[in-house]
Amino acid sequence: MSVDKTAIRNAATVIVIRDRDTAPRILMGQRGARAAFMPNKFVFPGGAVDPGDAHISLAGHTPAPCHARLLEGSDAGLAHAVSVAAIRELWEETGLILGTPGAWAGAPPPDWHSFAATGHLPTAAPLQFVFRALTPPGRPRRFDARFFLVDVDDIASDPDDFAAASDELSHLQWVPLTEARRFDMPFITEVVLAEIEARAADRTAPASVPYFRNNDEESLFLRLHGHKTPYEDPA
Repeated sequence: MSVDKTAIRNAATVIVIRDRDTAPRILMGQRGARAAFMPNKFVFPGGAVDPGDAHISLAGHTPAPCHARLLEGSDAGLAHAVSVAAIRELWEETGLILGTPGAWAGAPPPDWHSFAATGHLPTAAPLQFVFRALTPPGRPRRFDARFFLVDVDDIASDPDDFAAASDELSHLQWVPLTEARRFDMPFITEVVLAEIEARAADRTAPASVPYFRNNDEESLFLRLHGHKTPYEDPA
């Protein structure tokens, strides 16, 4: 069976920030020259939600305001799956651990063997949902991406140790927020950077989340408030 490469896939992107009170820096890497989506561009770690992400247990869940905004305009189970995807992609692409010490109940799925071997359980508690963007039509890949901000202090591993990272991103580095636009990056990454710059010193969940929605009819810049979906603890 052929796969429609332009089908919209849910995705998670993670912006790790450090030194936010003095000289903020963010973690970025470069996609490969042969990548089908955004080749050679500097991006944040992230990727598509896998079917198995919905079945991974979390030691902690996203804060109530973020959870409600993740649910707005989305399927009920997606808030959990996309949070899991964020943790998995961060581990796979950078080797950084967003987790708490603990042993898994039973054997972890293959995609999580290396993470579990570090002695950690994944936790989404530090993830702050800050942006959502839908890739415009006509691109070789289309994603409905949720962007999460996390402070480096919530990373359970050495933030300068990328030894466990895959080769999907090269040139992993901590980029000063004031210099990030000098890199060759996608347009949407620049838009998200502006939001991060405005929030760098603010550790509270945003009152609303920007949503850059592109479909066949129009491009809209909306805001997600999370008012229509009451919070239910997924635990």
